Amino acid sequence: MSRLASTRLKIYRTVARQLHGLVPCWVCGLHVPPEASTLEHIRPLSEGGNSHQDNLAISHAACNQQRHAVQARAA
Repeated sequence: MSRLASTRLKIYRTVARQLHGLVPCWVCGLHVPPEASTLEHIRPLSEGGNSHQDNLAISHAACNQQRHAVQARAA
């Protein structure tokens, strides 16, 4: 398992434990099943964010991609 996948799983399990198994998408708020989860940078790297756990959140892959597409169009 890659380091990124390991970090994603660790964050997912922590959130699931805190919220009784329901992990909300950071972007849309709906539940994210483990197999559909990705890590989202809350403050993007391009804006000075980092990859520390306090700047990472769980999101759906589609929400993550959509958010980045909107940011790219705005730039």
